[in-house]
Amino acid sequence: MTSTSALRERPAAAAPVVYPPAITSMEETGLSRELLSGLLLKTLHQRGGLSGFEIADAVALPFVVVDELLVDLQYNRLTEVRETDGPSRSSYRFALTSAGHVRALEELSANRYVGPAPVPLAQYLESVARQSVSSVRIERDRLEDALSDLVLPDGFMDILGPAVNSGKSLFLYGDPGNGKTRIARAIADTFGDAFFVPFAVELDGLTMVLFDPAHHEVVEEPEEQETSWAGPSLVREVADHDRRFVLVRRPVVVAGGELDLEQLDLRYDPFTRTYQAPIHLKANGGVMVIDDLGRQRVPPRELLNRWIVPLEHRVDHLSLHSGKKITVPFDCLVIFSTNIEPSDLVEEAFLRRIHYKIHVSDPAPDEFDRIFAMCCDLHGIEYDASAPELIRREYYATGRAQPRGCHPRDIVDHVCDIATFRGSRPELSPELLRRACESYFVSMERSGDAPDPGQG
Repeated sequence: MTSTSALRERPAAAAPVVYPPAITSMEETGLSRELLSGLLLKTLHQRGGLSGFEIADAVALPFVVVDELLVDLQYNRLTEVRETDGPSRSSYRFALTSAGHVRALEELSANRYVGPAPVPLAQYLESVARQSVSSVRIERDRLEDALSDLVLPDGFMDILGPAVNSGKSLFLYGDPGNGKTRIARAIADTFGDAFFVPFAVELDGLTMVLFDPAHHEVVEEPEEQETSWAGPSLVREVADHDRRFVLVRRPVVVAGGELDLEQLDLRYDPFTRTYQAPIHLKANGGVMVIDDLGRQRVPPRELLNRWIVPLEHRVDHLSLHSGKKITVPFDCLVIFSTNIEPSDLVEEAFLRRIHYKIHVSDPAPDEFDRIFAMCCDLHGIEYDASAPELIRREYYATGRAQPRGCHPRDIVDHVCDIATFRGSRPELSPELLRRACESYFVSMERSGDAPDPGQG
């Protein structure tokens, strides 16, 4: 099995968006007055004079909450009104006084985070539970469409579908070049539903940055929401929800050979005095793909043992730099992809915690022929059934290579490259095929195995 084209666009949302309820008071933020006042001071110190609405927009809170803080700051002579652009306080332009600048520097020395107000850990836990990945249901048609450019064995979808809908964990294993990575990414792309993630989370007085543009694709909000956390009967205007959360597609986080244990824990920056979230928190509500397992910097047993508890109990325990332990959700579909036999990677105790193990096998002759025909069609080359027979006879039967799902695509690409260099039209002539195979299989013979051309 193999992919014959680039990844498709991710499907649109398949379920109503679950909106966080609007903030109407200081108490509903779940944050202390001191933390919020410090955030306003740091914002004004960094950006200079701002209108009331601009301050509210910067910290992602309603002006009614921000103004309550501004009144206190004015009373304590930390801020002042520089000018007014209208009759309401939201149009007043506020700036720091000399004492305000001193206080802002003190706040920055304790915590340099400036941006949307964080949400308390308890509210983050609730938001993940309300939007759990286990609530996502992928219909067969949707999954088949995502995998439509692959040639799959009969019955493969009947095994894969329940694994995807379980929202638990999945092990894709088999020889390189048969499409494991492509299958993993296609599964991830079916999780196209919109999902709210907070910009940041408050942890024991400090801030953990959670929103990551590299993994969280912001989506345009619809004109009206269909569901709120208060229940499906409550319909609000979109503007009337907690702006500390941003609407994104359910995240897809892919980690390959660069993955190490440090990425699985909170990373504290002593300069900014903030935390960066580990990758599995960024994947909450979506999919995390551990690609090419066994080639990471850390031994696979050590890496996988780190996730024994999270996979079984769907929570993880992280340590703050103070030594305090916190419990966070582990709410993502984890897909492991490897070229190594699972029993050679980890012991039975870990494999038991991975609920679904799916072998991605070498293509059967009829599947190989279908892949070859699809690749020819993609390049506008007339398909000839004798071409795959030549490859089987001269390269597979002689032991020079093992059949892989990626071979038709790569061989056809080589045929096109040779034809382009010659200035001729690509065709499946025996001469061109042999030249393409010689430049492809020779390198594999020297390395002892087929290279993985990015298809897993």
